[in-house]
Amino acid sequence: MLVCVDLQHVFADPGSDWGSPMFADARARIAERVQAYGPDRTVFTRFVAPERPAGAWVAYYEQWPFALAPADGELYALIPEYAGRPTVDEPTFGKWAPALQRALGGARSVELVGVATDCCVISTALPMSDAGVRVVVRADACAGSTPQNHANALDVMALYAPLIEVRGRRTSP
Repeated sequence: MLVCVDLQHVFADPGSDWGSPMFADARARIAERVQAYGPDRTVFTRFVAPERPAGAWVAYYEQWPFALAPADGELYALIPEYAGRPTVDEPTFGKWAPALQRALGGARSVELVGVATDCCVISTALPMSDAGVRVVVRADACAGSTPQNHANALDVMALYAPLIEVRGRRTSP
């Protein structure tokens, strides 16, 4: 089972405050993985803003007010090649929650790709592996907020071996 984490316009757009400078390079490798698994074995996730932030999220959205946008708006839309695909939406960086668990249909092994390695990917991989799901992170099909943050997140996830396996890793910056 392939899980594509947050392949949204806001992360792909280099002009966005959240745009990943690595997204263009990862995009083709993400597409290869989606094609390899096919639509029935691929789950897309999205980070979306809550209606009303609570707790520490209040300060977060004070720092990033543009992100308090509706889930059905352009900001949180999937990139064009995946537009219209069903998504698992969460107002948290990590997507390991009941909706994703249901979407995976009991899969005990997943491959993660997407954005951002140092935010949503790592925040999904760690609790998923804690739950006993074997996680393969495709480093070359992930994009970080910066190359160094990408490498740092991969280093952290590699510490969780054999629960998390990092594949397709390029040399660190």
